[in-house]
Amino acid sequence: MTDHKRRIRRALLSASDKTGLIEFAKMLAGHGVDLVSTGGTAKAIADAGLKVIDVAELTGFPEMMDGRVKTLHPKVHGGLLAIRDNAEHTRAAKAHGIQPIDLLVVNLYPFEATVAKGADFETCIENIDIGGPAMIRAAAKNHHDVAVIVDADDYRALTDELAAHAGATTVAFRKRLAAKAYGRTAAYDAAISGWFSDVLGDNAPAYRAFGGKLRQPLRYGENPHQLAAFYAEENPRFGVATAEQVQGRELSYINLLDADAAFELVA
Repeated sequence: MTDHKRRIRRALLSASDKTGLIEFAKMLAGHGVDLVSTGGTAKAIADAGLKVIDVAELTGFPEMMDGRVKTLHPKVHGGLLAIRDNAEHTRAAKAHGIQPIDLLVVNLYPFEATVAKGADFETCIENIDIGGPAMIRAAAKNHHDVAVIVDADDYRALTDELAAHAGATTVAFRKRLAAKAYGRTAAYDAAISGWFSDVLGDNAPAYRAFGGKLRQPLRYGENPHQLAAFYAEENPRFGVATAEQVQGRELSYINLLDADAAFELVA
């Protein structure tokens, strides 16, 4: 497989967590990337002195319904989903004034953190992101042409990628980002469905999903020939999931089970 490099010319950024965002946006601007953004993210970028296009200007529609509707528009999703080498897609995009979006940067509304704080039902509902997961899934599906970032931890990786390839990304890099993106939306939806089941007191819902973020790879699983890794929810309660290993060899699955049992006994 060739590198199938795609130069990033336009990026859409929508970040609830703005850690590292401005430095990252400056890096993109330095590569000549047009920045499109939403709401508070657009304001933060503009306040930093960078040129940014508000998504309402892109779509021709204002943000509405308390922000529930702002990116759910063909000029956003068409820009993410259009296959660049497909002549019919190119004709349709031109006919409808849709410009390609080469990079999507989204971190989702903090649903898990909102639940962890003990927020009421209505507040939790309002922190369920709709447009974000839709855009993430669209960009990840079209990873042959589009790069998608769902975690600020990957800003450095993309910075290095653009530096190495004159402002472009390789398909191998985009595939890795796409896989992570689908994992993030899956974990996000798992958190929502699990919370809903808890609210309803349903201990055996028709569908049960579990999701988490990697804490660390493990030395081996229950037996030495088995692979294992340790995942935790976004906001786990105090215990082994929040502990930091300060010395000793890499842990195994059984090590974690024993440590968890000891912690629960003394707790």
